[in-house]
Amino acid sequence: MHTITVRPALPRDAAAVAGIYAPYVEQTTISFEDTAPGVDDIASRIEKSRSRWQWLVAELDDAIVGYAYGSEHRTRAAYRWSVEVSAYVHRDHHRKGIGRTLYDALFVDLADKGFCNAFAGITLPNEPSVRLHSAMGFEPIGTFRSVGWKFGRWHDVAWFQRPLREGPPTIVPS
Repeated sequence: MHTITVRPALPRDAAAVAGIYAPYVEQTTISFEDTAPGVDDIASRIEKSRSRWQWLVAELDDAIVGYAYGSEHRTRAAYRWSVEVSAYVHRDHHRKGIGRTLYDALFVDLADKGFCNAFAGITLPNEPSVRLHSAMGFEPIGTFRSVGWKFGRWHDVAWFQRPLREGPPTIVPS
């Protein structure tokens, strides 16, 4: 039995993360990016996410096999306690509990940071992602129809929501 280890991502993990992400960009509609980002771009994304939200990697036998992160849901101040989340697992390691392990750790961290609701957008069809998010306590809240154009056709994105905590942190006056 191999143990999955989850830890905060570091810029030095960018090459492994880019390697996991590239097939999703280049071969699927799971990501709406047209070109797979390079190592420097991924390193910048890791740094940005860690500044306020979080980016985690999962290791199995000393190799990075997945990652999950939180990012800004919307820019307006009223949205500051909401977070958008994503998880990606290397194709050779699907259905091993890696996505669930990553999300378990990510949700605790984001709740500790004061985030109250997590949102995830899933390009349809993507039954494995829908199953994972449902198993993690997400509920469907709506679908954006024909919102993304990739590979010569329109794609729908279903949105899911999961509570992380009851309310934002209380600021105690000094």
